[in-house]
Amino acid sequence: MPFWKKQGGITHIAVFLGNPGREYERTRHNVGFMCGDLFAEKLGVKINKLKFSALTATAAVGGTRIFLMKPQTYMNLSGGAVWQAMSFYNVPPERVIAIADDVTLPVGKLRIRRKGSAGGHNGLADIIKKCGGDEFPRIKIGVGSPPEQWDMADWVLSKFSPADEKEINAAISNAEKALETMIVSGVDAAMSAYN
Repeated sequence: MPFWKKQGGITHIAVFLGNPGREYERTRHNVGFMCGDLFAEKLGVKINKLKFSALTATAAVGGTRIFLMKPQTYMNLSGGAVWQAMSFYNVPPERVIAIADDVTLPVGKLRIRRKGSAGGHNGLADIIKKCGGDEFPRIKIGVGSPPEQWDMADWVLSKFSPADEKEINAAISNAEKALETMIVSGVDAAMSAYN
């Protein structure tokens, strides 16, 4: 039996990155959480069980058992929660999919990668640091670059303009579909369809 099928049949982990708390809802840094909520809704589950310092749920996608998690440790410490889940379910890095915002992409653009650096994203950096490397796929959702006078921290914690909100809602819907494609058909299929 493959080592990733030992604990409860979980073969994949989807990590939706964001910050807990009402004040961070629908901010640029929380598009990962927004994608997680939409994905869970489509699957008929709620990401609301506290486990591994994260809100979690278990769901089936095309016959595959997947563990959904929204770390509650704040963005910069997301890796600890991911490591706990990976260790418990014996899931290898290539079956851990992170969904996060990206300030280097225009608002609403998706970029799917099989692996790679954190690209300045502190949540991805902490996962790389605590989970032993960058060999995990990720879906990045573009939230736009800050205007010249903006501080980066203020920008990622800001809410979307009405025009950007429309683009982001479409991107989150595409990211949710891309995640399903990655689980069912693999990373290459998702990259061809959504990059």
